[in-house]
Amino acid sequence: MKKLINKVDDVLNESLSGFAAAHADLVSLSLEPKFVTRAGGKPKGKVALVSGGGSGHEPLHAGFVGKGMLDAACPGEIFTSPTPDQILAAAQALVPEAGVLFIVKNYSGDVMNFEMAGEMMAGDHATVLTNDDVAVEDSLYTQGRRGVAATILVEKIVGAAAEQGAGLAACKALGIRVNAASGTMGVALTSCTVPAAGKPSFDLPDNEMEMGVGIHGEPGRRRVKTMDANAIAGEMIEAIAASIGPKSGDDVILLVNGMGGTPAMELYLVYEAARRLCEQRGLNVARSLVGNYCTSLDMAGCSITLTRCDPEMLNLYDAPVHTAALRW
Repeated sequence: MKKLINKVDDVLNESLSGFAAAHADLVSLSLEPKFVTRAGGKPKGKVALVSGGGSGHEPLHAGFVGKGMLDAACPGEIFTSPTPDQILAAAQALVPEAGVLFIVKNYSGDVMNFEMAGEMMAGDHATVLTNDDVAVEDSLYTQGRRGVAATILVEKIVGAAAEQGAGLAACKALGIRVNAASGTMGVALTSCTVPAAGKPSFDLPDNEMEMGVGIHGEPGRRRVKTMDANAIAGEMIEAIAASIGPKSGDDVILLVNGMGGTPAMELYLVYEAARRLCEQRGLNVARSLVGNYCTSLDMAGCSITLTRCDPEMLNLYDAPVHTAALRW
């Protein structure tokens, strides 16, 4: 294993400390317990948006803390859910007089720990569960479909609404709507390597791919022989469209997300293939996002997300955002 690390046990603390120092104008860091908040706290009277999950998916979630997105993020250990005390401390640090909205990816540990934190906190709170991964309907790792890259679009669109003063119920309803309009599918060309394990999480021969892989290396729909980018995009767009049912003339956001070990050149090549396929279906690619946003350590591969959009969702997507990983 070759990694740019010091001691395996110190990876997360040192990485978070570097992140917070590099973006000190945007975020503040607590290490005991671990959470990241907006520098200076959230604006008074605003619904607080809190998310989190296992580390190793950077920039998800801490990279999306800032104006127009999250107010706090709780990073667990690598591929491990954050604890209820982390989540509770982060929510309380925000002084949530307008309530807290938890945005939670659909993994058993995340769901359980966010629920426990909600039970312990005082004041109004609600939860939006993201489950956009169309590759599986159920697995040993989830309670139904997994929450993956569309989580970023939920955080962006709902974050804009909260910034504009939307209440807790409205933010929750909007998050549910964005999630329901979204589908994602991923493919792995290589495994990822968790530092504590010191070896790849699974074996994948050079001439095979994992189609529908999860962001922790969970098995996908099937293992296939290596295909070209057009064929990969075709299978993923077909699966997503079958799930979310876009109709000709619909506006969509197209997100091509890197898994951490794929060059930008290849991500843009996949985007071009996906865009053509969308246009062949009569879909209008109204907004695009390409890059590493929901990664799996050093895995080579990508995911494609489509989100059907109405004018309100597009306006909120376009609203100003200023975070470490997303800004316009």
